Amino acid sequence: MHAGEASPGGKTEAEARGVQKAADRAAKAGIDWQVCSPEWRLPQDFRCGSVTVPVDYAEPDGATIKLWLDRLAGLAAPKDRQGTLVINPGGPGSSGVAALNGLNPKVWSNVARAYDLVGFDPRGVGHSAPVSCADPQEFAKGPKPDPVPDGEADEKRLRDDARRYAEGCKKRSGALLAHMTTPDTARDLEVIRAALGEPKLNYLGVSYGTYLGAVYGTLFPDHVRRMVLDSVVHPAPDKIWYGMHQSQIPGFERRFADWTSWVARRDAEYHLGQTQAEVRQRWEKLLAKTKKEPIDGTIGPRELTDSFQKVVYFDETWAPKAEAWSAYEAGDPKKLTDDARTDLSDTKGNAVKENAVASYTAVNCADAKWPKDWDRWNRDAGRLHGENPFMAWFSTWQNLPCATWPSTQHTPIDVKGDKQLPPVLLVQDDGDAATPYAGAVELHRRFQGSGLLTVKGAGAHNVTATPDPCVNDRLDAYLLRGTLDSQDMTCRRASGPEEER
Repeated sequence: MHAGEASPGGKTEAEARGVQKAADRAAKAGIDWQVCSPEWRLPQDFRCGSVTVPVDYAEPDGATIKLWLDRLAGLAAPKDRQGTLVINPGGPGSSGVAALNGLNPKVWSNVARAYDLVGFDPRGVGHSAPVSCADPQEFAKGPKPDPVPDGEADEKRLRDDARRYAEGCKKRSGALLAHMTTPDTARDLEVIRAALGEPKLNYLGVSYGTYLGAVYGTLFPDHVRRMVLDSVVHPAPDKIWYGMHQSQIPGFERRFADWTSWVARRDAEYHLGQTQAEVRQRWEKLLAKTKKEPIDGTIGPRELTDSFQKVVYFDETWAPKAEAWSAYEAGDPKKLTDDARTDLSDTKGNAVKENAVASYTAVNCADAKWPKDWDRWNRDAGRLHGENPFMAWFSTWQNLPCATWPSTQHTPIDVKGDKQLPPVLLVQDDGDAATPYAGAVELHRRFQGSGLLTVKGAGAHNVTATPDPCVNDRLDAYLLRGTLDSQDMTCRRASGPEEER
């Protein structure tokens, strides 16, 4: 399918024409790469530029926004160059401009020589017409209400907060909200490809970035050259997004149990309990204590859960979080409070954090129709909380603004492969909680000819962030030579922090 044709995912003819028109303009204009703003705190060898895209692709001559990008030029000789690799780190709401600087050179050094690496802030994110739903300084203040309600009064307060937050999104972000969809960002990606002068796209997507890549591959299959999707979102329309968040909660609980078990095995170091049950009981005691008396008056159960949820995503946070908690229990709260407290003097940082939550919410709420009936939310949260208390209610309140979303909610695209789509490499940890393994299996089925590299025995998110020869060699083989060992590949990795591997 060419960019000017109607797509199988419900993309209108007007939007298809709009993409083609915007891409033609971008190809003609190119990107004026300049030294990056010092405020962005990027390395001196990075260059920054922008691409102009329509707010609404059905009206390509209407309102526009600028998308900002950064680039690290490859150093390979001309005969060895592979073009440009565009990167999206996920979220939704994560900055690709910031993420480009965070790539691990132990993983990406060979690819970084052969490719120009390009990160971009998607629409509504970071430097690219950032959306907002609340005053950043007010949003930063704690403590926020305990996510686990004690009764109807707590529920009403939290429901009112979610409704007011949704109303704030409309008030502060306006017309862009209706176009904060993954298909619109995929169209932006097509315009970026054209502006880069690339006949076909090379792409790395992580977490939510895998869904963006899957949608792009559905809309523009003949414009893909190579595509790596790491930690795969389940692409089925009924999983976008309410079903996806429901499926995450048991995984988060399992990974939190993995961490508390790891802490218990190190009781001589952390003194937080000799068994997983003892550590978990101590965690519940900490939540109850801070609900009655927030640490420093600002850190309660909501802030602690937000801070400690990192352990279910990233193994490298296991030891630091245990150390911070252990020090607090021993009478030194500094590490714990530094991790969990927002610095109200950091106005720029607070604006970045508020934008990240706002753009996450905007994409989730715009991509799909969410349940409107509070009884369903309440029933599902209560059922999940019974066996998965770590994140069930937290996730519910995080996403509840979508129940009263004041802007358009669309129908998710039906992700599917096409004979013109080249082989795509999927990389997935079989114990990932944030993007459960079933999502990679499903996209592997939908993208026929794709290769699925499964990392067994672990539970981390973002597999390609960690040096691992088994994974790294296959990444290099695919991105540098276009080869896959087979459609189904396996690596093994021990669960837990890197020092144990």
